[in-house]
Amino acid sequence: MSSAAAEEQQVDIHEHTTDIPCKICASRKRRRSIDENVQEAAAAGASSSSSSSSSSSTSTTFARAQSSKRHRTSPTTQQAMVDSVKTLITGLGEDVNREGLEKTPERVVKALKFFTSGYNQNLTDIVNGAIFSEDHHEMVIVKGIDVYSMCEHHMVPFFGKVHIGYIPKERIIGLSKIARIVDMFARRLQVQERLTKQIASAINEVLDPLGVCVVVECAHMCMVMRGVQKTAASTTTSSVLGVFQKDPRTRAEFFQHIQPARAAF
Repeated sequence: MSSAAAEEQQVDIHEHTTDIPCKICASRKRRRSIDENVQEAAAAGASSSSSSSSSSSTSTTFARAQSSKRHRTSPTTQQAMVDSVKTLITGLGEDVNREGLEKTPERVVKALKFFTSGYNQNLTDIVNGAIFSEDHHEMVIVKGIDVYSMCEHHMVPFFGKVHIGYIPKERIIGLSKIARIVDMFARRLQVQERLTKQIASAINEVLDPLGVCVVVECAHMCMVMRGVQKTAASTTTSSVLGVFQKDPRTRAEFFQHIQPARAAF
């Protein structure tokens, strides 16, 4: 047995004397998984027909987004939304024509359009080519990203922090683009579970990394201001892909890194 093979076998079978994840083991396993992922990608390589299908799907999604954007910005839609807010205010027993409420319908519509502006965005425009080749196969973590979104069940806010980690295979992304991806999906009518998965899937799509891990921690106003009214309650969701899903030591290392940020939340 060669000395390199003997060293690898020794690393793989040595016992851990603490509960702290062994970074030597995790790093070595990640490097081995590079070849595994490359082989999997080759085995699942898209044929010309599937590439054509993917291109067609992307075009359809873009066309649908453009149609939605035109609808949201049309004068007819704008007026219908303003009239709907007036109806709501009147239904609450208020006088929509009094001084304090006279311009409220227009302000509400403007605010709602901003809160849901993610519907007008797409991943390609958000990333804007900020993908770079880099021979780095260790963990990249961006933690403590502020997130504000709207619960689709009651249309009241939920807000908190997002922590994101990925392990590059061949490419890295501009760090500010990670926060922009979070905002794009957060500025829609959402549930936290779907938001978490969408962020992870988007990063996985644009980078094809060895793995992605996303943790979202939020307070929901639908639980604080109404209903059960539990002011101290928070909700944590996660989405793990690739090596983070397969290797518990890599996953544990990520959670160890973000622990101070989670305690702050």
